[in-house]
Amino acid sequence: MSHGARPASSADIDADDVDLLARWVRARSDELAHRAATVMWAEIDAYAAHDDRGFRAEVEQHCAQVFGAFTDTIAERRDPTRADFPWTGRHAMRRVDLGIALADFMKAFRIGQISLWDGVLDGVDHAPETKDSALHIVGQLMRTIEVGSTAAAEAYLEAQQFKVADSARLARDLLEDLLEGRPPTVRARLEMLADVGIGEGSPLVVVVGSLTVPVGGSADGAAHALLRSALNNPGRGLVVVRHDEVVAVVPVEDGGEERMLTRVRGGVASLAGHGVFPSVGVSSVHPGFADIPEAYEEARMARRSLRGRAGVQSLGHMSTLDYLVQTHDRTARRLVRPEIRAFVQEDLAAGGTFTETLRRYVACDLNAKLTAMELHVHANTVHYRLERIAERTGCDVRRVEHLIDLLLAVSIVSGSE
Repeated sequence: MSHGARPASSADIDADDVDLLARWVRARSDELAHRAATVMWAEIDAYAAHDDRGFRAEVEQHCAQVFGAFTDTIAERRDPTRADFPWTGRHAMRRVDLGIALADFMKAFRIGQISLWDGVLDGVDHAPETKDSALHIVGQLMRTIEVGSTAAAEAYLEAQQFKVADSARLARDLLEDLLEGRPPTVRARLEMLADVGIGEGSPLVVVVGSLTVPVGGSADGAAHALLRSALNNPGRGLVVVRHDEVVAVVPVEDGGEERMLTRVRGGVASLAGHGVFPSVGVSSVHPGFADIPEAYEEARMARRSLRGRAGVQSLGHMSTLDYLVQTHDRTARRLVRPEIRAFVQEDLAAGGTFTETLRRYVACDLNAKLTAMELHVHANTVHYRLERIAERTGCDVRRVEHLIDLLLAVSIVSGSE
């Protein structure tokens, strides 16, 4: 062991020297806080971006309060506790409101701690006899750092959660206004619209998604949250979980409809890995938020056309037939002849062979050979099935007028089953 100076023990520490250093720091807390803020503005871009005197004064006040907690606990000969930092929550909320990240908030806290220690060392330079006491109160400084930084991190996360919850509530209220056709007038809602790129004259679509679940089952909140995340494009649009569906209002740039659809399809497809299979409908492009009620109904119609299957259907990609079927009313269902209804119901119960053949036949431009290739059957089988359809329904599948009536009737009946 060397013959150098013996480390000071607690018994060797002069309480007067400890109090002298504490008074030194307390008397210069404003100066130290100003010094710490100067370093923060030089080293943290998120702080430098808010170059206003009000915010800087708040930061300096926060530093001075932490320094005060340190000196108070020294004077009272006790360890710091969470109760010594009652103002941290207010400062954390302010950082969240300004969009300052937790990492930057904690970096600023560390800079303040370094400034505090520098203040202690300045006291030692002024009164060299307090050197041993300064080394002793390092432990108190570390405990202050530990408790204070933990309080700061917890307060920030609480503030962030509150902000998220408040934002979600605001988004729900805003969407309800838009769906009711009420132009938003509350300042917070107008600001949210502007933040997400939705304006009175901004082209947009509405996207509506629901989850396919087993009969008697229900979709849980986690699945809805995943669907919301899949439809979300941060900073571009409004996405809300509403009852049993997820509704998104999405801005569309000029010529960007297909890009938007590609992004939606990609997001929905990615959910399969989580065991989530939604049916999603997308409206046509509308000129602004005044048309959101109409766009919402279009999106729901497009989603219904999937008949519970997973996937994405855009109104712009629906055929006229699909559209007419989705807009049918009770009168249209009553107009379907009894023999056609009976045929469709029986065929669907047996697996839908004839109705599927009919749909493929039309899709193949009435080409029986091509239909047979797609169905992987012989052409004679297709001809046989078409003859059976004609016999059962009384429709001539070679006449366009009869074929259109038959297709509409089949779609209406199968869609209402």
